[in-house]
Amino acid sequence: MRAPLQCVLWDVTNTLLKVRASVGEQYCKEAQRMGLSLSPPEVDAAFRQAYRHHSSRYPNYGITRGLDGQTWWMGVVQDTFSRCRVRDPVLLKTMASNLYHNFCNAENWEVFPDSLKALESCTSLGLKLGVVSNFDRRLERILHVCGLRSYFSFLITSEEAGIAKPNPAIFNQALENCGTPAASVAHIGDDYVNDYLTSRSVGIHGFLLDRHNKRKHNVPRQHRLNSLEELPSHLQLLME
Repeated sequence: MRAPLQCVLWDVTNTLLKVRASVGEQYCKEAQRMGLSLSPPEVDAAFRQAYRHHSSRYPNYGITRGLDGQTWWMGVVQDTFSRCRVRDPVLLKTMASNLYHNFCNAENWEVFPDSLKALESCTSLGLKLGVVSNFDRRLERILHVCGLRSYFSFLITSEEAGIAKPNPAIFNQALENCGTPAASVAHIGDDYVNDYLTSRSVGIHGFLLDRHNKRKHNVPRQHRLNSLEELPSHLQLLME
């Protein structure tokens, strides 16, 4: 007999919400406040290089190397601006600190139109909700200012867990918080490997959110969502 669904886990970035403007635009806005004139495309390119470099050298915010999320992100920001020929160390540190804290503001994030209704539907079905996200410790504050925190019984971020998706151990931590077997848990996320494959590898009912209908991967139709509006009907089937 199949165990009925009791808990739903959520990815956050590009699943429930997204950054409102590009990194280049946001970084250039901060640079302008400091009297600098930079090009968003140039800053975007520099950011991608800096992010790749730091992610490779210090995975998961450098936790195993004695770093934390704030130190890691400030390093990425300073490296980004350095690649755009900003050399003043005091200015670099000031802009990095400002941007780290600015990303906690609601105006920097956009909640997808279907997110709130989906969370409300899950709650009305009596399901326990939790978050499993490759994110730093700012996530709780961001969810709060975006009006989403109250829907979740618990949050697991990769910074605080010390483990990042696609390591399945982060989902095992989530299952402990759920207090139910994997067969009674679903997970929704937009990343094929981190969210879909990894959650299913531990026995969770993984769903891949494909908002732009890219269909890059061979995912069964019953496991794919083009919108969160489709979610309640899928979950109700798992509750029968």
